[in-house]
Amino acid sequence: MNIVWRLLILFLVSGLAACTAWRSGEKPPSSPTAVGQPLATPLGGEEIQLPPPQLEGKMSLEEALAKRRSVRQFRPDPLSIDQISQLCWALQGITHPSGFRTAPSAGALYPLEVYVVLPEGVYHYRPQGHTLTRWQEGDLRAALHAVALRQDAVLQAAAVFVITAVYERTEAKYGKQRSPRYVHMEAGHAAQNLLLQAVALGLGSVPIGAFYDDGVQEALKLPADHRPLYLLPVGHPAP
Repeated sequence: MNIVWRLLILFLVSGLAACTAWRSGEKPPSSPTAVGQPLATPLGGEEIQLPPPQLEGKMSLEEALAKRRSVRQFRPDPLSIDQISQLCWALQGITHPSGFRTAPSAGALYPLEVYVVLPEGVYHYRPQGHTLTRWQEGDLRAALHAVALRQDAVLQAAAVFVITAVYERTEAKYGKQRSPRYVHMEAGHAAQNLLLQAVALGLGSVPIGAFYDDGVQEALKLPADHRPLYLLPVGHPAP
């Protein structure tokens, strides 16, 4: 059998194996920077299914806008899983069968990745499936507080939502010069969604941009291409 026939047979066998894997539901490993894909975590990626978001609330948009204020002091009460679910959805939840989200994104490329820092650990939010994947174990709010210029809101809040960006997703279409503007606009849209949702839930929040980027990345052990843009402490406002 000559080399041409051998190569042809090898090609056909490989194609049959790939087809069999596809039919059985197996998928190849995803790139860490792929939109909405689960990441390889230090803890193996324990996944938590969040409750479905509520699409009707007791407070109107106009009332939430009127009541929104920056809150920097919080009671120690924890957030419920329903509140965490609703806040994640407000930030980056999917609202359309095509995958469109609560915040507009240039070219629907969705460069933002959201992490939730809770007393029991750090979690990565995955819009597809509306789940949280455990990223790190333990209360890292003190470590985050240290690299956020010791702003007390970061230490006191029941949760800190961290918005990060994978710039490369947007750069692939819009180039390195223009894409940062689009990414930063999107982060602002998403942050305002969370701030208004917090008000509607009877919670408080404050947007924080003063922190050491490398310090946040190191404290939370973020992937190298997930650059921190926003810290959003959320909790029950102190009297």
